[in-house]
Amino acid sequence: MARWGLVIVAVYVAVALFTPLLLAAGVLPDPNAGLDNPIYSAPSLQHWCGTDRLGRDVCVRTLQGSGVALQVVLLAVALALVIGVPLGMVSGYLGGGVDRLLVLLMDTLYTLPVLLLSVVLAFLLGRGIPNAAAALCVVYVPQYFRVVRNQTAQVKAELFVEAAKSLGAGPVWILRRYLLRNVITSVPVLLTLNAADAVLVLGGLGFLGLGLPETVPEWGSDLNLALAAVPTGIWWTALYPGLAMFVLVLGLSFLGEGLEAWVSSSGRDASD
Repeated sequence: MARWGLVIVAVYVAVALFTPLLLAAGVLPDPNAGLDNPIYSAPSLQHWCGTDRLGRDVCVRTLQGSGVALQVVLLAVALALVIGVPLGMVSGYLGGGVDRLLVLLMDTLYTLPVLLLSVVLAFLLGRGIPNAAAALCVVYVPQYFRVVRNQTAQVKAELFVEAAKSLGAGPVWILRRYLLRNVITSVPVLLTLNAADAVLVLGGLGFLGLGLPETVPEWGSDLNLALAAVPTGIWWTALYPGLAMFVLVLGLSFLGEGLEAWVSSSGRDASD
């Protein structure tokens, strides 16, 4: 599954990289330009995926939506990683009142529904790529915090940590030198699974009109526009954005499941 997931994600990365170049070279039409095209045109040689109700090319918008989705999702999970991992390590290592306060805060965030919290944050922050990434970031910080905090609490009782303390190593040195590489092993698995979930949440925000500006091609907003046309038999405006979102989520899920199986097998081999 990891191989299939890696291939799918690599294809999306290639599409995200080459689509802006093709747009700049004039090979692909402007995804926001549709005045010269017929509305709701069926798939044809001129428009492979048809056009939407504004005459915009569905294929080009779907391709550019890949880059937008990857930008937002990668920025969101990277921010969550940068915030959640250090907080989890500090909480698990220090314990005491700091640990109780951080656990209470993270558990409160963790109990809130993901989509509801994202909707509230997106409404407060406004529309835009950095704002959407920030809204998604807050959702996933507690997950990294919980995983890293629990592993840090276990590893800090090991003999090599006690030996480092006896030799005069400070908390910062122990966290950076000894604990980080031991608690970071499960983070890549969580990162890929969170990325798959973030694609769906971003699509939900776009569907509700809270994701990105209207000038930015995004799968969720395109699905919202296609909702009224589907009952009339105009299927192409919903099929291609929905299919693109589904395949990306599937690829990221495959990659995460494969990484989890590999980490589990590596752990069993090491214990043997």
